[in-house]
Amino acid sequence: MELSRNRFKAGLRAGRHQIGIWNAMPGRMIPEILARAGFDWIVVDCEHAPTSVGEVLSALQAIAGIDGVSAVVRPEANDPVLIKRLLDIGAQSLLIPYIQSGEEARAAVAATRYPPEGIRGVAGHHRASGYGTVPDYIARAAQELCVILQIETAAGLDALDEIATTPGVDGVFIGPADLSASLGHPGDPGHPEVQARIDAALDRLVSLKVPSGILYVAPEMARAAMARGTLFTAVGLDVMLLAGGATSLRASFAGG
Repeated sequence: MELSRNRFKAGLRAGRHQIGIWNAMPGRMIPEILARAGFDWIVVDCEHAPTSVGEVLSALQAIAGIDGVSAVVRPEANDPVLIKRLLDIGAQSLLIPYIQSGEEARAAVAATRYPPEGIRGVAGHHRASGYGTVPDYIARAAQELCVILQIETAAGLDALDEIATTPGVDGVFIGPADLSASLGHPGDPGHPEVQARIDAALDRLVSLKVPSGILYVAPEMARAAMARGTLFTAVGLDVMLLAGGATSLRASFAGG
């Protein structure tokens, strides 16, 4: 059995834009529905969702069944134990949250690499290695791993260059919600100061030739970010789609 090719990472390297969506609802059915909708990548979220490692596994299996769709898993934190467990069950692309310094960026990368390059714990027979059927998995695993670091604070923006150019980092994701709070405008990611800082960060990442991504649920903001140079743009969340659709449906029957 050969090492699985990471289509998402290949797309970033080729400079091909990829449209994504957020999966915060645990279970197998929702990520499968989202995958069938034709998105290029789906974030399986553990940071702001009650998703367990076992539920991530179910999501990965569901997404893998739909050709052309990639899973990106966001762990709860930049924690080597959490990262190790997600890698072992077959996550190949990780979106690691709340990175604020070059030191934290290097720690995130190290958690995805086996010694001597990193600190990932070694196990031979897990899903990532095809339960031991992928030849030389330990030696070759990093080839198909994709490490995306999320910058979502003023401190992270100040350290943008060092974070983005850390060896082993494949891309940087800007988090508008937490960033707006960090800049003193909680709940207002569209504030002019927040938008100016985001635009400057995206421009800088383009100049550094580091793939950038962002989540915007407002279509005009998503398209503006794409025009600015993002290569992986998330445009919706499953919870918002369900809540909005249900509310709209009920409202259409108002009065009886």
